[in-house]
Amino acid sequence: MAALPTSSKTVNDFREWKAFGTGGTPPTWAGYMRMSKLRARRALSKNNNLRDPAPLQKTGPSYLPTGTLPLRSGPRPRMMPRTLPQRQYPEPIDPSVQARLRALVHDLATAHPELFDLMPSHTEGRTTDGLYARRNLPTLNPLAGDRILSYEIAHMHPAENSLHVWLSDVDAREVIEKGWGQRFPLPAVPQGWVMVYAPRDEAEMDIVEGVVRAAARWVTGVMV
Repeated sequence: MAALPTSSKTVNDFREWKAFGTGGTPPTWAGYMRMSKLRARRALSKNNNLRDPAPLQKTGPSYLPTGTLPLRSGPRPRMMPRTLPQRQYPEPIDPSVQARLRALVHDLATAHPELFDLMPSHTEGRTTDGLYARRNLPTLNPLAGDRILSYEIAHMHPAENSLHVWLSDVDAREVIEKGWGQRFPLPAVPQGWVMVYAPRDEAEMDIVEGVVRAAARWVTGVMV
């Protein structure tokens, strides 16, 4: 039997990794070691700055609300020091905002059952609910059946209130440039799949909801 890591630093990192959700990786020592290898590989990557929107296209469809996004106030949140799961450190959030955020994908699925399915997010190891496009939509984006995302539009992370959403390249670029999020670290995933930082107040929640609705339109082809 292989020896397990025993240093207190490693054990604490392992526990913290599990506590915040493992991003679909099995919550075991083997899963942790796999994640740690990805983290080391990412650190050596030439394109390690996930706040750089350069890989995203500048032209193409855009579905964000009319007008450009405002700049997000203050510094970007501090990120957890690992590749997967992609998480920020928690920031203060109004309880009413948190409740609204946690209900967002459920409310969209309830309001538009002809467009969406709500089911456990496979990209998060089925640890939180994901918003999915229905596969029989005549307006469905031809890219929606991506082998990794597989019709998923968005999910949020209950431990720290950030989200992952699937946007058009142009909209993803706007989100990153204005300080609302950053790119996903794995190149096999479509570039429009981005992390959106946790909202801190009602005004920011309005922005985040607009981003999720833009993602829904990108994948389904229907404005909601």
